[in-house]
Amino acid sequence: MELARLGARVTTLESRDGPSHLSRAVGLQPRSLEILRPSGVADAILAEAIAFSGVSVHLRAEEIARLPLGFDTASRIWGLAQDRTESHLETALTHYGEIVRYGVAFQGLQQTPDGVEIETSDGMLHADYLIGADGVRSSVRAALGLDFPGHDLPGLWSIADVEAENWRDPTRFQIFLLDGGDVLVVAPLEENRFRVISSREDALGALPVKMDVRRVHRKGSFPISIRQVQTYQRDRVFLAGDAAHCHSPVGGRGMNLGMADAADLAHRIMTKATDGYHAARHAEGARVIRLSERGRRMVNTTNPLRRAFAIRALKLGTAIPALGRAMIRQLASG
Repeated sequence: MELARLGARVTTLESRDGPSHLSRAVGLQPRSLEILRPSGVADAILAEAIAFSGVSVHLRAEEIARLPLGFDTASRIWGLAQDRTESHLETALTHYGEIVRYGVAFQGLQQTPDGVEIETSDGMLHADYLIGADGVRSSVRAALGLDFPGHDLPGLWSIADVEAENWRDPTRFQIFLLDGGDVLVVAPLEENRFRVISSREDALGALPVKMDVRRVHRKGSFPISIRQVQTYQRDRVFLAGDAAHCHSPVGGRGMNLGMADAADLAHRIMTKATDGYHAARHAEGARVIRLSERGRRMVNTTNPLRRAFAIRALKLGTAIPALGRAMIRQLASG
């Protein structure tokens, strides 16, 4: 979308037959909306997104901390199902005269002195540049022969995308610290629609309080990997988003980091300054992974002393507003 907005001709390939209808990523940070403002996508998103009013933390069912959000620009976070965000992006892409070619899969590449020859399920394409934004199992990354070093967390996390009525504090991001170091999060997506995610295998079953679920859009489980590719660029081929990095969902930074990769790369391509892409985005990706892992270890720890320290810190953040705001600024800095 950004390349098309800036005047480039763009061919977008998507192996699926149509748009995704899954909520997937939830949170949108101020920087992402700043990126999307020139295209009008930010205004379209804000027209239906839920502004998170704060963060509530529970020890099992008991609320132990309430931290503020929205007290300054950096602390604002909005919730919207990713399929709705993608819909707004695709509408803008169409406005700029380009479309997504659904049902067309990438199959291979060959770089030449003046571009990239791309093999697809619908024939060959020639492009000046190729961007692999094709997720953690990136075919473009594999075609480049690049490793994806890192590690997998033990066990599976679970997810549920639900509609529910009369949910407690429906505009607050809610964290439940469970026994055994497990954690569960409920995030608003739309009015009466919520994302439930847990380090246990059944997110809804692990919820320690009642939720009046009227419809389940999706349930599933997934492993969590913490990985980052060693180079984001090979000549005229680039990696962005989850094809280049992945981490836990704690903090909700994945989609925002991918958007920032994409916008940075689009501007570098249009200004012919692509040589700096890897250095800038690899460093930022590493920083966000560190921040995400720090947050995950805090809420997902099995060490009783570390959990007790985290609970004490959260209670102090509630009792001392300035400290609570400082904690949120630290968490939102990714």
